Amino acid sequence: MANLVEATTQQQFEDFLAKAGKCLTVVHFQAAWAPQCGQMNEVMAELAKEHAHTTFVKLEAEAVPEVSEKYEISSVPTFLFFKSGEKVDHLDGAHAPELTKKVQRLAVSEGPGGAAEGSGADLNQRLKKLINAAPCMLFMKGSPQEPRCGFSRQIVALLKEHNIQFSSFDILSDEEVRQGLKTYSNWPTYPQLYVNGELVGGLDIVKELAESGELENTCPKAVTLEHRLKTIINQSPVMLFMKGNKEAAKCGFSRQILELLNGTGVDYDTFDILQDEEVRQGLKTYSNWPTYPQLYVKGELVGGLDIVKELKESGELVSVLKGES
Repeated sequence: MANLVEATTQQQFEDFLAKAGKCLTVVHFQAAWAPQCGQMNEVMAELAKEHAHTTFVKLEAEAVPEVSEKYEISSVPTFLFFKSGEKVDHLDGAHAPELTKKVQRLAVSEGPGGAAEGSGADLNQRLKKLINAAPCMLFMKGSPQEPRCGFSRQIVALLKEHNIQFSSFDILSDEEVRQGLKTYSNWPTYPQLYVNGELVGGLDIVKELAESGELENTCPKAVTLEHRLKTIINQSPVMLFMKGNKEAAKCGFSRQILELLNGTGVDYDTFDILQDEEVRQGLKTYSNWPTYPQLYVKGELVGGLDIVKELKESGELVSVLKGES
């Protein structure tokens, strides 16, 4: 694809930055010997399909040392983000959800020639998705681990004290969301707490709910990781935990198992473990199975790609998926 390229010299790298202008350029400093770099290239390829105005550059870190030294690249994979030739952000390591999040945030405002891609309607759709990303959603300054203002620190402490499960969004990381949500919710300050897509309010209201004993009834209580894993595993009679989803596998093993399952005609659902680090790590322990993909039928682990291949070769795959054996 035209916006997924490789730079093999410093001049090529600089040309790609110049050509992109004000639009976002994402540079992956990689190494052929590192398997995680190959996995992240697959993630980049999917992002390149979604973000046509963003340039994604692969660069062999050791082959172009002058660029690696200039930007102090000490490990692979490392991602640098550029606009107008200037570095605006970076990401160390193979973190697909974080890469996706940064690209979505940085690519929102620029189209060809610097024209804005988004519109008010697009922003409202984005805000709706964020608000409904979890049953209990907190828009705050910073993160629950590192709140960046006193009000955010207090509301996080209240939610934790009352054992309430919540997800959060750092409004300092996205000015469009920060300003847009004030108008969308008609609430001028932060933090803002939403439950099931509806605004509850800010710190004062959460304090009142806590003092009146209503906070636990207003917000969903925390569930254990084990309970959460069981719930996801049993979402569908046939459940596949993989890298990516049915439409876009993000590793070769996941792609192969999708082909095998699609060939059976049996319905199944998928869960993208790249989007949830808690599930990704927790399921390995829960199932005592260290790798992905993992296939479950009626809540029971069948196994990974090798076992599904064996079942296919023996003619048992369809009956296992139907829970008949």
